[in-house]
Amino acid sequence: MSNKKILTFLIILAANASIVFPQSMDRKILVGTKVAEPFVIKQSDGRWSGLSIELWDRIAKDLGVKYEIKEYELEDLLKAVKNEKVDIAVSPLTITSEREKVLDFTHAYFTTGLSIAVINKSSDDIFGILKSLFTIKFMKVVFLSIIVLLFVGILVWVFERNRNKEQFGDGKTKGLGSSVWWAAVTMTTVGYGDKAPKTSGGRIIAVLWMFAGLVMISAFTAAITSALTVDQLDVGINFLSDLYNVRVGTVKSSSSEEYLTQNSVDFITTQNIEGGINLIKQNKIDAFVYDAPILK
Repeated sequence: MSNKKILTFLIILAANASIVFPQSMDRKILVGTKVAEPFVIKQSDGRWSGLSIELWDRIAKDLGVKYEIKEYELEDLLKAVKNEKVDIAVSPLTITSEREKVLDFTHAYFTTGLSIAVINKSSDDIFGILKSLFTIKFMKVVFLSIIVLLFVGILVWVFERNRNKEQFGDGKTKGLGSSVWWAAVTMTTVGYGDKAPKTSGGRIIAVLWMFAGLVMISAFTAAITSALTVDQLDVGINFLSDLYNVRVGTVKSSSSEEYLTQNSVDFITTQNIEGGINLIKQNKIDAFVYDAPILK
């Protein structure tokens, strides 16, 4: 999705207060954050790491201040900063005009956009393969091949029906059938050799048809490959316009929620990204929209 977003690692209260860090402080700075890998990572032993955390840790050391980290969900984190329950928030937070009315942001250090997560619905069973094969695109290739095959068969029959009766001239039905059979085995490069044109016109058509057959078989093979690979990988949800006809989810109070609201997309919300991914796995939603680097 093309919606550009600017993430910052640190916010402080702007409307009601400002934070000053002296060289020595008796109390610890209370830092609010939320898990958002790779910017904020919570280790199994409870330690914090990630791009934003490590950047803040360097700043704290330069300022000579100690700090304590408190974890929140996104909506609660924004409220905690606004209501001064924490001194600062260290997390990949999108800078928006609405948030800037009550929060003060540092300079941004990462520019990104939104992304869409969907479940992989590709199937290797026989029904999935057949469904991929019998598409309009594939059937058009088959139909066109049959039309050209019949046309070449008729041309050969016109040239060969009188001078090559033993192979192509035994009546219209049998003669045309033999010509189409010859055109089919020649196109597929099988070439049984049971039938062959003898007239000059028939042989000219045969030479042209041999080269044309190579091209047609290549196109036919490409159509089958596309149906069995590329088409199966295409989940059908790639752009904003695709979201209007599917069930959509996003994180509550996030900039992605604001984006979906502005574009009149119906959606449900979750407290965090893990909740959204679980909804996709449970087939309760078809697409989950959120910040691209975190979602990936």
